[in-house]
Amino acid sequence: MTASTQKVHIVAFRVDASLEIGTGHVMRCLTVAKTLQSAGAQCYFLSREHLGHLCDLIEEHGFFTYRLPTPGLTDRATTSGREGPTHARWLGTTWEQDAVHCRSILTELSPDWLVVDHYALDVRWEAAVLPLQSRLFIIDDLADRPHCADLLLDQNLGRRAADYSRLLMKDCQLLVGPAFALLRSEFSELRKFSLARRNRETRLKRLLITMGGVDKDNVTGLVIDALKFCKLPDDIEITVVLGATAPWLKEVNASADQLPWSINVVSNVPDMARRMAEADLAIGAAGSTSWERCCLGLPTLMLVLAENQRPIARALNAAGAAISLSTTDRLFYELPDCLYKVQAPGVLSKMSSLSAKLTDGEGVKKLFHIMQQENSLT
Repeated sequence: MTASTQKVHIVAFRVDASLEIGTGHVMRCLTVAKTLQSAGAQCYFLSREHLGHLCDLIEEHGFFTYRLPTPGLTDRATTSGREGPTHARWLGTTWEQDAVHCRSILTELSPDWLVVDHYALDVRWEAAVLPLQSRLFIIDDLADRPHCADLLLDQNLGRRAADYSRLLMKDCQLLVGPAFALLRSEFSELRKFSLARRNRETRLKRLLITMGGVDKDNVTGLVIDALKFCKLPDDIEITVVLGATAPWLKEVNASADQLPWSINVVSNVPDMARRMAEADLAIGAAGSTSWERCCLGLPTLMLVLAENQRPIARALNAAGAAISLSTTDRLFYELPDCLYKVQAPGVLSKMSSLSAKLTDGEGVKKLFHIMQQENSLT
């Protein structure tokens, strides 16, 4: 957007984070918001103050946040009596109560676009809150509920347009697949360096462990404990990354102190892309950060920490881009075997090549150009 542009476009985001929801939805919305802001748009967030919310972080990034209240007992008890989305409990209240909280805000903002990234909201909430002149953009991963969207993005590998055929209006524009993965710009900027380094250095020397922004069940600690039974190079360097709201930092540090290798436990890091680019292998959750790893060609041993991650893990495993571990219950059996196999000659290089083909990290730019065409955001 140039300085001579007359209209300042307004974009509103409805998204939550919590110990149950995790942080990924907010993080990818922040990625979109920063791109729109750089083009001159004014972006606002509507987010509920669940336990583990990220309202403070959103505001630290410079975006005004309408903090929706923590629901009281009355809100929780109120129900419409109609079947809702599978993840309806993530809302913390009924969709009707949430709509009441959001409708007046959105009416006042009168946004050009309303962006919704929330598994607990569907067409009923959307129809109740969307101002007449606003366009609706849905970010989804599940294809399990109807929407009245103008634009929908599902960045997951294996997703087909047909999966949404009965869930969207006929004129909704659909963007599917990891080519549209919503990654921060530093990932695409480091892609060339990361892929070139992997061509030169094929030995396992740097291991990155990251289970997402929350890891409420301390799977990180289980992984560290399982490493005691693994054969790794004596000079390996292990980095463990925890999110800002991770509740198990003390326990993870205690587990890490028992390992015989060099290990560094860090939290709330600002340079995740660089750490991924410099790692030779990751052990991580099969969530949205999978596409960050693919962009940088980082081979991964994946763990499924939520049911909605299972399709991602299956698809990446089938593509040869990652290895999916079955369950945390079998971690002590599977992890030693997988770490032994990936150290065989050529295995990491092949996984890196296959993963890098899935996304170039330019999804946000592609999305922005489409939103420009849809609503003249320049």
